[in-house]
Amino acid sequence: MSIVENRKAQHDYFIEERYEAGLELQGWEVKAIRAGRAQLKEAYVIVKNAEVYLIGAHITPLAAASTHVNADPTRTRKLLLHAEEIRRLIGKVERAGYTLVPLDLHYFRGRVKLSVGLARGKKQYDKREAEKKKEWHREQQRLIKARR
Repeated sequence: MSIVENRKAQHDYFIEERYEAGLELQGWEVKAIRAGRAQLKEAYVIVKNAEVYLIGAHITPLAAASTHVNADPTRTRKLLLHAEEIRRLIGKVERAGYTLVPLDLHYFRGRVKLSVGLARGKKQYDKREAEKKKEWHREQQRLIKARR
């Protein structure tokens, strides 16, 4: 079940591979995410010192849940991946020119997880082509529906 989705990622990047990562969260962040107060719009993922971090994700604290904690809504959060996955990602990002993009926050067995995409950036003409295909697909569906 998806909590929040980064729709801009599909528009700006070709997603080659997907990884599911755990998040190192504080208690108030979990409560806020469960209340649907998270955004991934301007977030990005970096690899630093053989660790993976989520930067720029905005989680708005609940007024009742974080009275005793000084909450930073856009703090850097560590992502939890297997060592082999991190090594593979480091190789692709540093050598092959890929980037890591947060795709969506979702629940898996009661835990909050983040889908991370290994992506290659789209050029402007690729974005226009994708938009044309999407519009044509919508038009086809309308025509099929009208015939029935």
